[in-house]
Amino acid sequence: MQGRPPRVLIYSHDTFGLGHLRRCRVIAQALVAHRPDTTVLIIAGSPVVGSFSFPPQVDFIRVPGVTKLGADSYAPSNPGLTIEDLTEIRSEIIKKSAEIFAPDIFLVDKEPLGMRGEVEASLHHLKAAGTRLVLGLRDIMDEPSRLAEEWRRKEAFDALEHLYDEIWVYGLPEICDPLEGIGVSDKVRRKAVFTGYLQRADDPSGALPEGMPAEGEEKPFILVTTGGGGDGAMLVDWVLRAYERDPSIGVGAKIVMGPFMDSSNQSDFQRRVARLPDVDAITFAASIEPLFERSLGVVAMGGYNTFCEILSFDKPAIIVPRRQPRLEQEIRARQAEKLGLTRMLSPDLSDDASLMAAGIRALKTQPRPRSAAVPDILGGLSAICNLADAAFATSGKASTPSVVPHHFEPVRRPVSGSGHG
Repeated sequence: MQGRPPRVLIYSHDTFGLGHLRRCRVIAQALVAHRPDTTVLIIAGSPVVGSFSFPPQVDFIRVPGVTKLGADSYAPSNPGLTIEDLTEIRSEIIKKSAEIFAPDIFLVDKEPLGMRGEVEASLHHLKAAGTRLVLGLRDIMDEPSRLAEEWRRKEAFDALEHLYDEIWVYGLPEICDPLEGIGVSDKVRRKAVFTGYLQRADDPSGALPEGMPAEGEEKPFILVTTGGGGDGAMLVDWVLRAYERDPSIGVGAKIVMGPFMDSSNQSDFQRRVARLPDVDAITFAASIEPLFERSLGVVAMGGYNTFCEILSFDKPAIIVPRRQPRLEQEIRARQAEKLGLTRMLSPDLSDDASLMAAGIRALKTQPRPRSAAVPDILGGLSAICNLADAAFATSGKASTPSVVPHHFEPVRRPVSGSGHG
């Protein structure tokens, strides 16, 4: 319909953890806050998508879920389906939704053709319909040789070359350029825009999780978060051993284990927490921002969203990155430490409880991220809103915005030596 309010369709494959869904959610919230007549539809596979709150202009469709077995290996969550049947079901839901919703922008998170190629048919349909096709990439995907091999196997390079109009990189090249060293053409490089990181609310409105003391009633604490928690047991164990070994750390801890942590690990950790007077633990916080805002510092695995929250709330942080199934977290943690944004502890040192205890104690005097003064580091949401306005103007479907948006100049500079290693 000519001149109708703008529509954005977002695809989040959500095969493991919470990162993809949370990134898509914060982008959707920013788009409708920037231009309230925008309608956003998120297609997600996360089993916890219904646990999150969304503005009235944002809705979601949950496709049948999968279990991640490895870096690029999946099994249906429902054992009565084959992975081939599940992929076909998901693909048909996505394509039919795209046809009916008729978006001005189709924003695909991370996977150029979706899980097992499930969005390819939708991309071709929407390309013919004049929709602006955008691939959204986090700042770091993986070590370049591994990413290049993966994208060759998935035939992603052809999609970047011929289907996508833009590539939005949610970071800065000073930390990493995810397209460097993987063999993309100059044409693809010209499509890339570095937006900056995605800022979370400086004044979080969410309530503290149930059972947590209200503001002003709690003792000083550090926040320990594992993201989705599926691979966070090592970090939680290391922190608990630090408190068990050294009761004089001097600051309490609030641990968010994550909804995907193994239940036996959760039960064991809760038993240990019950013996520690200064430590609390919960499984899941749909709104974790209040905990970030009230903490003295953070100990985390260092996924993309956690890194954005550390920057947004300007919290001194210790990052303990995972190394499987990708090197993404370690690359980010090393670069952030070089820039003075956060500190990194190698998981290889996790046998040493005293090292974690010393790190937690030092958070009180560790420099905050903003002291590193990296320009435009949190400009991502402003940049995305302006990029979306430009896309609406070229789609011919959406009406022109009535308010001139705040200007932010996205970074279109390729760099070399931006720190994959």
